Amino acid sequence: MSPKVKAKKEEYGAKQITVLEGLEAVRRRPGMYIGSTGPEGLHHLVWEVVDNSIDEAMAGHCTEIEVRLLSNSRVSVFDNGRGIPVEIHKQTKKSALETVLTILHAGGKFGEGGYKVSGGLHGVGVSVVNALSKYMRAEVKRDGKLWMQEYAKGKPQGKVKPIGTARGTGTTIIFEPDPEIFTTTEFDLQTILTHLRQQAYLTKGVKIIIFDERKAEKGKKKDQPTYAFYFEDGVASYVGYLNHHKELKQENVFYVQKDSAGIGVEVAVQYTADFKETVFAFCNNIYNPEGGTHLVGFRTALTRVLNNYARNKGYLKEKDENLTGEDVREGLTAVVSVKVKDPQFEGQTKAKLGNPEVRPAVDTIFSEALTTFLEEHPRDAEGIIEKSILASRARNAARVARETILRKGVLEGLTLPGKLSDCSDREPEKTELYIVEGDSAGGSAKQGRNRDYQAILPLRGKILNVERARLDKMLANNEIKSLIIAMGTNIGEQFDITGLRYGKIIIMTDADVDGAHIRTLLLTLFYRYFPELITKGHIFIAQPPLYKIQSGKDVRYVYSDEEKDKTIAEFQKNKKTDNKKVKKETDEKPVAEVVEGEEAAATVSGIGIQRYKGLGEMNPEQLWETTMDPARRLMKQVNVHDAKEADEVFNVLMGDEVEPRKRFIQTHAKAVKNLDI
Repeated sequence: MSPKVKAKKEEYGAKQITVLEGLEAVRRRPGMYIGSTGPEGLHHLVWEVVDNSIDEAMAGHCTEIEVRLLSNSRVSVFDNGRGIPVEIHKQTKKSALETVLTILHAGGKFGEGGYKVSGGLHGVGVSVVNALSKYMRAEVKRDGKLWMQEYAKGKPQGKVKPIGTARGTGTTIIFEPDPEIFTTTEFDLQTILTHLRQQAYLTKGVKIIIFDERKAEKGKKKDQPTYAFYFEDGVASYVGYLNHHKELKQENVFYVQKDSAGIGVEVAVQYTADFKETVFAFCNNIYNPEGGTHLVGFRTALTRVLNNYARNKGYLKEKDENLTGEDVREGLTAVVSVKVKDPQFEGQTKAKLGNPEVRPAVDTIFSEALTTFLEEHPRDAEGIIEKSILASRARNAARVARETILRKGVLEGLTLPGKLSDCSDREPEKTELYIVEGDSAGGSAKQGRNRDYQAILPLRGKILNVERARLDKMLANNEIKSLIIAMGTNIGEQFDITGLRYGKIIIMTDADVDGAHIRTLLLTLFYRYFPELITKGHIFIAQPPLYKIQSGKDVRYVYSDEEKDKTIAEFQKNKKTDNKKVKKETDEKPVAEVVEGEEAAATVSGIGIQRYKGLGEMNPEQLWETTMDPARRLMKQVNVHDAKEADEVFNVLMGDEVEPRKRFIQTHAKAVKNLDI
């Protein structure tokens, strides 16, 4: 650098420090407060407003909550609680209502005399909703008056003022999400119903009514509710709902609700004939997917009490080993809900409860109540213990089988029955495992893949339906055995996700009924025995094309009948434009003959269409460029937004009961597309 030329020194002082006033920080970084600006973040706005109403109900001041989906993407939430205070706040010198709606960390949660327990963020939650809304209106019934204030993007459009008289008390929040913030502002009714049903189970005695006024039906009254939820039995009703399609091993639902040292404990339990456990843990109505101290207390007490009962009643002899936690949880359906004044969650997602004092409270209350229940319901106790002992025997058999099958550890040069073609790269972040249907497709995939990072595992036929089988039977199935060894995670008690050898596990099956069945069997296996692979985003479904459409040298691969028709119309239009001899346009819909298999069809308009019935019909180059090339392929990532709904669907489709499956098929038959018979 020339001595005459000096680089300009960049200043870094107080002037460079940006201070975002009020709710500006929320609008600048919305993901920090609601997780995302997609559909999940959009619906989180509803949860935050409803949480405030739920907290009023938990405090004993609210019996009814109304949620209305209005036109123009607006949502209205009303509760008949005490109503947000409207008098002047001493610190802010503004109305308490405006303070709560415009200042972070302002609300009844933080001060004395507010809420004993709370689930919503209180002030953080509702003020964040305000900040991310194009429009908000707050109405409060209090002191015989109806008070109102309006906001735009978090900013008040006037002072809090009375606009009339009112009977009773309550709060209404109406908000319209800002389209500048969210990728979509269309609310999904089913998502809202699922969440609010759960909240009604967890807050017994409160009635939650949902109206959908976006599409008013003819002859339907405006105020007729779409759905209404009210459960006097709380989480006991929730367990009954979770088990309504299952074979029961316990007729009476166990239920206890009691307080200990200021901690409210509510637990419901019922055993089924399933081979898995279904347990949901909540703190202050917030779902904790990773459990926490309340779940530890519950599981410890369950194992101890059932072992004591089995010993005392002679089900377990002196020479018998104790039942393990895994044994007593097979077939268990339980909901554990605690109410804590000052919950300590691990991480902002509130996935795990950390309060140490909660564990002994749950342990004591649950163990005492369960001991009494077993004595008072001997037939239910017998069903539970026999189920647990059978699980223990199966676990021991599975351990022997697993040790025999997996003693060599992860796959290193071992020739598998599934004939895995491994990749050369060993970094899971870069590698992919394609689970392919059949040897024919497997052959094309092996030739067409990128050998550096793509591995191929062909499956012969349909794997075992694990919904109806225990682990010992699973491990005797060659296809499942090959898959377990290839993935490297082990299974059951020895499952370890750190051993996963491939960052992406991709299910690639034919686009027909058999392919869909194989895909469902594989998804059942992953959901039941490798759920962490789903929750951490490792499972994908490949999307092979349905058609190859060719006009001259222009070749397109399309993935649906709608896309096929659109492409044919586009080719037809281009041909008419290019053909100067054509003097007039025709309104007829373009017609093309479809030939299934390898040979393309010659059509009246010169457009060739090939319908792919199976992956094996594609040559390696076609399979690569349509389904395996990361630059061009389409894939669906498998995730579980609602564990309860997913669990029920798997149970209905893959379980032993025929009638629920028949009803499901009859209900959804018209929605099926591309059905091959």
